[in-house]
Formats: sequence, C-alpha cells, structure tokens
Amino acid sequence: MTDELRGHLAMLCFSALVAGSFSLGSMVANEIAPAALNAARFWIAAVVIGVAAWSTHGLRRQHFHAPWRFILLGGLFAAYFVLMFYGLKTAAPVSAAAVFTLTPIMSGIVGWILLRQVTTPRMALALAIGASGALWVIFKADFAALRAFEIGQGEITYFCGCVAHAIYTPLVRKLNRGEPAVVFTFGMLIAGGVILLVFGWNDIRNTAWMELPMIVWLGLFYLALFASAATFVLLQFAALRLPSAKVMAYTYLTPSWVVLWELALGRGAPSVLMLVGVLLTVIALVLLLEGAGTRKPVAGAG
Repeated sequence: MTDELRGHLAMLCFSALVAGSFSLGSMVANEIAPAALNAARFWIAAVVIGVAAWSTHGLRRQHFHAPWRFILLGGLFAAYFVLMFYGLKTAAPVSAAAVFTLTPIMSGIVGWILLRQVTTPRMALALAIGASGALWVIFKADFAALRAFEIGQGEITYFCGCVAHAIYTPLVRKLNRGEPAVVFTFGMLIAGGVILLVFGWNDIRNTAWMELPMIVWLGLFYLALFASAATFVLLQFAALRLPSAKVMAYTYLTPSWVVLWELALGRGAPSVLMLVGVLLTVIALVLLLEGAGTRKPVAGAG
C-alpha cells in the first residue's frame, strides 16, 4: 500500500470517527450539561495528547511563549464543542453533520482574509455543491421551509459553533510559531480546559457524576479518546501524505457516515429526499479529491 493510499485510509477513519460524535452526542446531549461534558472531554484528551507530546518532542518552556495564542484558540475550540452539544439537544445528527460541511467554505473565507489563501474555481464549485447539499439536508428536503428560511434552533446554534471552528482552522496556521503540532494542540487543550472549568463551573459542580447513565460515560470517553485524540493523530498522519485540499475534502463524507452510524445504532435513516442532499456532499468530495494536486504538502513543525 502506497503512502497516499494510507493517507486516504486514515482520512476515511477520521471522518467515520468524527461522524460518531454526532450520533453519540445526540444521545447524551440531554443527559449532561454541554459545558460539564466538554470540560471533562478536554482534560481527558489533554492527558492523552500531553503524554504523546512528552514522549515525542518533550514539553519545553519555549513551546509556550505568547500564551494568549492558546487562550484564543482554546476558547474558539471550546465554543465550537459547547455550541455543538447545545445544538444536538434538538438537531438531528444528520442535519448537524450537514451543518458541519459548511465549515470548509467558511474557513476558505476566513483563510482568504487572514492568510490570503486563494480558492481555485474547481474547489469553489465543489464547495458550492457541498453547501447546496448541506442546506437541502438542514431544511429537511422541504421546499416550503427553504423558501421561508425556516431553520431549527439546534441547527442555528451549531452553525454559530461552526463559525468558531472556521475561524480556528486558519488561526492555527497563523499563530503557530514553529511548535510541534502535538505540543501546540496540548497547549490549546489545556487553555480550553481551563476556560471550560471557569465557564461551566456551576454545571460541573451540580452534575451528579456518579449517577450519570452508562451511555454518558461511553459517549464521554468516545469523544475524548476517539473523536479527539485519535482523530488528531489520523489527521496529522494524513496531512503528511496528502495535499491539504484532499484532507479537507473528507469533511463532506461526514453526513454519509452519520447515516450509517444511525442505522447501526438502530435510530433509523433519513428520508430518501434528504439522502439527495447527502449525495451532493459526496459529489463535492469527489470533485475536491480529483481536483487536488498530487504534490505532497510540506510537513508542519511537528
């Protein structure tokens, strides 16, 4: 198996694991306060990533200069996850995953503003097709709702979180000063964890942790270990073997994986008309994969 195929396999696993956070997240969103859940998630992930950073690059003082960078990035990422779980209280997992596919086009806009990154016409077409499919799913394949622009409160809440994610992505590149990626992520997780401790202290203190249903604990450790730590490793692995456009393209596979997750969990499938929107996101994936160059990207500081 070539390095490029390994990269694609890593991104397939990445998108499947991310999709699981939507299905499992919707099952636990009403069982525990989002701030309490994500505070625990950040600290568990920080321990795992911290061990990885210590064993590979070490944790040196010079890695953590200008700590405001980690506070800014940690705050944005914490906002994304908290708003995601507030959204999942009412939004269906497939609809939320469709909202997530709007993130690349928002990141492209922010990337142009911050980094003057230019999007090719083919990539713009793919993003437009993917966004159209996402909107079709978000409006539940209802022309009347689309014309009236009737969006569920959960989708609106999660969209605000995706805006934070879209700002976070190009800021990582702009604010990194040569620190290894795993160390940089550790700093962001610690900062985000502290912010969530402060922001969600009342929720954390009032949560009956020992009385939580087993599904909450399963969801928490899945989110921390698989949807956070493992996906970071997979993303880093793929980024060293695939052009960035191909890595980004796999975002559009998330709604399809969520459909499979929902079926596997016995929670049913979306309507056939909604699946048309999911198909459009897959077409966007194909366009981005075919349109991306084959040149290997330059490895990051890590």
